[in-house]
Amino acid sequence: MIKTLFGNKVKMDQTFIDGVRIPITWILLSKGVVTQVKDAETDGYFAVQLGFGEADEKKISKSIRGHLKKSAKVSSLPRVLREVRLKKSAEVKIGDEIDPFEVFKVGDEVEVSGVSKGKGFAGVVKRWKFAGGPKTHGQSDRQRAPGSIGQGTTPGRVYKGKRMAGRMGQETVTVKGLKVVLVKPEENLIALSGPVPGRPGSLLKITRARSGSLKELTREVEQVQMQQEDTEEKKEEQNENKEE
Repeated sequence: MIKTLFGNKVKMDQTFIDGVRIPITWILLSKGVVTQVKDAETDGYFAVQLGFGEADEKKISKSIRGHLKKSAKVSSLPRVLREVRLKKSAEVKIGDEIDPFEVFKVGDEVEVSGVSKGKGFAGVVKRWKFAGGPKTHGQSDRQRAPGSIGQGTTPGRVYKGKRMAGRMGQETVTVKGLKVVLVKPEENLIALSGPVPGRPGSLLKITRARSGSLKELTREVEQVQMQQEDTEEKKEEQNENKEE
């Protein structure tokens, strides 16, 4: 069974489950059409290519149109084509439609992959959480500087992968452990617990990891709230002791 589908991020919202506030993200799903099936004997691995949305034929390249014409059962030209790898041979045929609401149920645990928001060129303090230089002893221009980036004679160069200023964001990010909180089949919407990467409208890859229940989610949220309350109480006690 195919456990991976694609959707578009809509917006963030909130809901309440058993009196516990849960932040959620709405995702727009559409039925996926099987456009190609790959087998280990011919292609070296098992996979299924899925198409989503509808596109104008004039905006589709000739190579893609020729690829889709091989699958005569696909009625309309999909706007997005994505491949999903499988561990064994797929039990679907070209032209079959995958209903997302048969794959995702309320309480299921999923993982979401998407491209994070681009932040542009950023310094080391914002990009890598560097502490910066001292604020005293004449260091007026060193507060957000990276400091030394390597040794002199040995190795006499800067190692690859050194954390420095540069382009931040716009990377593939995967968030695990999210729960399916709400399902609206009539509007093709599902709500996942917590935030997901990307801006509104961006494409997301959603994979069902396992089935579960919302009681696990409310229990986790309650534990986090208790930890936050404990830290706030400790801070208040510390402030009171300082004042005394």
